[in-house]
Amino acid sequence: MPRPPKRLLAFALALPLAGCATAVDYGKVSHSAYVADARCTAQAGAEVDTAALPLFFVTSRLPDCRTPYIRLTNHRGDRIRYGRFAAPHDRKVDGKTRFLTPLAFQEAGDWWAGLQAETDRRQGRVLLYVHGYRETFETTSKDAAQIARMTGFDGPIVEYSWPSQGKLLSYAVDETNMYHDVRNFRLFLKALAERPWVKEIVVVSHSLGARLVIPAIAYVDRTAPSADSSNISNIILASPDFDRETFERDIANDVLATARVARDRRITAYVSRSDKALAASRALHGYPRLGSPYCFDPFEAADLRAKGLPERCYAAAIPGLTIVDTTDISRGSTGHSDFLRSALACMDFVDMIRGKRSRPERTPTHLAHVLRLAPDPQMPSRLDETICNRLPDGDKD
Repeated sequence: MPRPPKRLLAFALALPLAGCATAVDYGKVSHSAYVADARCTAQAGAEVDTAALPLFFVTSRLPDCRTPYIRLTNHRGDRIRYGRFAAPHDRKVDGKTRFLTPLAFQEAGDWWAGLQAETDRRQGRVLLYVHGYRETFETTSKDAAQIARMTGFDGPIVEYSWPSQGKLLSYAVDETNMYHDVRNFRLFLKALAERPWVKEIVVVSHSLGARLVIPAIAYVDRTAPSADSSNISNIILASPDFDRETFERDIANDVLATARVARDRRITAYVSRSDKALAASRALHGYPRLGSPYCFDPFEAADLRAKGLPERCYAAAIPGLTIVDTTDISRGSTGHSDFLRSALACMDFVDMIRGKRSRPERTPTHLAHVLRLAPDPQMPSRLDETICNRLPDGDKD
């Protein structure tokens, strides 16, 4: 069985130590000072320029309202906040260039009313995006805005932002904050699923976000008055940092239970053997991740070699589950965001958002539930940014 690279293993081993040795830095400002300004407390009926701020957010991050431009910090907030935002961009603040997200808070009732108005104007569909590890509000809002542009989604886009630290060596802190946020997220998802005007929720999670999404959907299934939560039907897990064996054990009994699959619920998981972030997570946790087809069992790897098959091991076949392997078209330094970086993966992702379940680029494997995206010589890597619509017109990376 191949061993992880030494540098990657060292990084993985450093993660828990970094999390223990370096506490969260509160700095010289008390949390109460961050939110003392009235702009941090949305008033009912306050007007928001929704044309300039077309996207929706829900966050448990602590805001900083001390400066002209409100920003969301990496600290845990004192409450859940709602608001609108637009794609982040460079702005001059006190003579310095800062990458900031234009945003405005809304009172909860106004936010829900705005979401309903936008949903009613479209097809009753909502796309909910949940980010993963090592993210700031700026990086996640950039990704959410890219998803909106790339997919042309026919409904509102909602970003749920929890207090990831946005730092390489803060994995343990991120994991802690993610679990701390489980209650917040599942209550929000339940409230969204129970709205009668929400006909379909497309849930997209990235990386560590899968560990918020899957238990929350199971919770909504158990507690929503509709009993089957049938409007949560299309679930996309991109590079899921989720214990593969735990997923196999539990998923068929809750989120992909027979009755829910019969009502057309589906999970699509994008996985890559080239994903260095999940290789580090595997080394840290000691068990394989759902998003990486690494062969943890040496006997299974030997059997695949003997059959002349690639050494790639996946979650077991479960009705309602499709695995899309992006290993051969992986992009970026870590291979951890192919659904936003690789042209073929982006095209596949867009079709999944639209409810399509097949593409000509998908190549069958020896497993019926696993499909591989093969390189296309007509699709050179220079087209990745254009096809994935990474940057708004006129912007530079």
